[in-house]
Amino acid sequence: MKIYLDNAATTFPKPVEVPQAVMNYMTNVGSNPGRGASQSSFQGNRVVFQCREALCDLFKFDKTENVIFTSNITSSLNILIKGVVQKGWHVITSAMDHNATLRPLHTLKEAGIIELDIVKCSPMGVLDIEDLKSKIKSNTKLIVLSHASNLVGSIQPLELVGQICKEKDIFFIIDAAQTAGVLNLDFNALGCNALTFTGHKSLLGPQGIGGFLIDDKLNSSVNTIIEGGTGSVSSDVIQPEFLPDKFECGTLNTPGIAGLLAGINYINSTGIDVIREHEDELCQKFIDEVMNIDSIELYGFKDVSNRTAVVSLNSSKMDNSELGFYLDNEFGITTRTGLHCAPLAHKTIGTYPKGTIRFSFGAFNELRDIHYAVDSINKVLKQYT
Repeated sequence: MKIYLDNAATTFPKPVEVPQAVMNYMTNVGSNPGRGASQSSFQGNRVVFQCREALCDLFKFDKTENVIFTSNITSSLNILIKGVVQKGWHVITSAMDHNATLRPLHTLKEAGIIELDIVKCSPMGVLDIEDLKSKIKSNTKLIVLSHASNLVGSIQPLELVGQICKEKDIFFIIDAAQTAGVLNLDFNALGCNALTFTGHKSLLGPQGIGGFLIDDKLNSSVNTIIEGGTGSVSSDVIQPEFLPDKFECGTLNTPGIAGLLAGINYINSTGIDVIREHEDELCQKFIDEVMNIDSIELYGFKDVSNRTAVVSLNSSKMDNSELGFYLDNEFGITTRTGLHCAPLAHKTIGTYPKGTIRFSFGAFNELRDIHYAVDSINKVLKQYT
């Protein structure tokens, strides 16, 4: 039996329409959008534009040209962070954030370009708003935060942060890797200047496609860090300033965009609230059952009202890497062990440096997967300890 419980890393399986859309583009279209006047190039343009429109609808955003495609959310965060910061800026992020944010910020700090503060979070993984307020200084110009933890699923109160940023005239960038496609996200209600996403997680698209939505205010302050061919203004050696061309140079991953569009269409046809309720049901059932195992310590909230379907735990009887190995090798269960590219988050919940074993549930898991996983954990702990 094979059970996939690592959906926080990348969702699997995908809706059947997703690989079909990728294959259709590669076998029946093929051309680069924006490159030439052929029918197949125009067809590529249509796919790209339709995906921009779908993302606008999903995130309640109103400017299709301000939807930018990149290779993944890490690229999106690097483009925005490194493109906007100026020497002497003070920047804030949190202890629950991913290395996709932490590493570029620490690189800029070590280079003497920015000052950096890390906001404390509770052992449940929730941002301390009062600590964030206390860290804001006269030169605080940027706050970058994840919407939900990839470790314990805690959903952050980003609407409050957005209000603070508006009042203080601070740029606000959101990492929505863990929430795009499973929570209803409203760009304006969140109060952000940019929302970054990746296609291969809860948006149910393929790997290798991501992007960001950016408002005009932040765009006017972001310099490009990659320049090249755009298919537009080719007579000029200067990168275009208009969107999306300003940030989209080189060949787009159009097959990936076609797959992402198919993933979003699946979410819309199924209903994002239906998907969320299904994942919540699975997550709560897993939490309730796994907590009956004596040696298990579970981190984060014990109910699903303020978390995504991501659960991290440890057993006092066995190292998490061993548990993960046996679950995979003996029972066919895919999980994720270790530090999950979030070292400060593990320090926050008290699991650094050993890490945890993480179970994350997706749209295509079923209740029987939960029962099988918990039963398998019990069997491993009895057989090998």
